[in-house]
Amino acid sequence: MTPPTPPGPELLGPLLARLRRARGRSQQALAAELCAASGVPTLSRHEVSRWERQLRVPGGFWLGWLAVVLAVPVELLADAAGHARSARHRALPAAPARPPAGGPTPRAGLRPRGPERLRPPRHATRPARRRSRPDRPA
Repeated sequence: MTPPTPPGPELLGPLLARLRRARGRSQQALAAELCAASGVPTLSRHEVSRWERQLRVPGGFWLGWLAVVLAVPVELLADAAGHARSARHRALPAAPARPPAGGPTPRAGLRPRGPERLRPPRHATRPARRRSRPDRPA
């Protein structure tokens, strides 16, 4: 789900989508151009979609190549990325300082620690079954 857009400067996701559409490119075409320009063959349209939906914010490497491919100043993209990062941090819920009283402990449901963990599993302590083979004498 896309976080709500705060008032103020444009965030990177909508900016990238607007610039891409203004140049008549699909996410697939933009990803292919970024791969060709950067020499990194692993960028897919899925990553471009994640950037546009603000699920991820590209780092400096990809911001530089986005600026080259989209023919915009890298500062424009860097500023929008900074605003997108700060908006993401504001949108994240704060973690509780400690678990609620009477609630489960953080390790509830996990495997035991200490000597109990060092015990071999029950199936490893059983003796191996001998199978009788009709072609060999016992």
